[in-house]
Amino acid sequence: MTSPEPGTSYPSHRELLERPGRLSGTSWGLFPDAGRGTPSFIGPGTVMDAAGCIRTGTVFGLDYAADAFDPGMSLKRRAPRHTIYSAHPAHRDDYLDGYYLQGSTQIDGLRHRRADDVGFYDDTPDEEIREGTTALGIQAWAEQPIAGRGVLVDVDGYCKDQGTPIDHAAGQPLGLGLILAAARAQSITFQPGDILMLHTGWCEWFLALPAGDRTTLRDSRRATGIEQSAEFVAWAWDIRLAVLAADTFAVECLPPVPASPYRDTAPNDHGMMHQEFLAKLGLPLGELWNLGPLSRHMNATGNWDAFVTVKPLNVTGATGSPANATAIT
Repeated sequence: MTSPEPGTSYPSHRELLERPGRLSGTSWGLFPDAGRGTPSFIGPGTVMDAAGCIRTGTVFGLDYAADAFDPGMSLKRRAPRHTIYSAHPAHRDDYLDGYYLQGSTQIDGLRHRRADDVGFYDDTPDEEIREGTTALGIQAWAEQPIAGRGVLVDVDGYCKDQGTPIDHAAGQPLGLGLILAAARAQSITFQPGDILMLHTGWCEWFLALPAGDRTTLRDSRRATGIEQSAEFVAWAWDIRLAVLAADTFAVECLPPVPASPYRDTAPNDHGMMHQEFLAKLGLPLGELWNLGPLSRHMNATGNWDAFVTVKPLNVTGATGSPANATAIT
């Protein structure tokens, strides 16, 4: 696994913003393997330390079924069609048609988003982002999987304890202050290379809706998630997150809040932070993660960290993939 040299230090986000020209606000050129992005914060020592998070030997798969979100929030992604066939009575084989790699629990690759103002991560030319090319492809994390300390912040549980449950029907924005308050209530201390998992309860709430209500919500384009802010982007970089994941449709709220500072720089995304995370910082995003069972287990044990692995499909040049995420507590 590629790792920083001992003693490597990285600039603060404020210092990133002071980089000249198109480098402003980016981590371009700072990692030894550009295609790996912020998972570079996880070195062999970080992985070894994360093994200490295994206390009970309980294993959780963090992926929903490939066809769970049908209908889902996406306007285009549909559930795959599964076909089983046989060549003779003793044989069975199968295949999937129409398999959207980001149709269920997923991890966004660095080629998933191009920054409207500066382009793809690490100044990768647009023409390099196509089928069959390797630049910024998801295979970088499949060939060398992401493994380390996963930390779960139970925003859902915290809000319920405060008597103010999250309003999923309204697509409630979750501000940095709220997330940090939940983390403090859990006595969480963040460490460089953490895989942050935000439990909001949105996936379980959404999947419990009748199909017609899911379709109505999809058409409203409203979904719970992180509130867009420069403060959150800076915080995520400054604490050296390796992965940012949530049990929500897009990690961040939809629609973006009117006060989003990225409306001018990310007009095609209407002010979302995806371009800041993926194209500028190289920070992978995990969406639609199945965090409910893990959160309830952690609440019972009082330990909010786990050894987490993320192993995408090894599809050369894919823009995203099923996360194939596992947590061991």
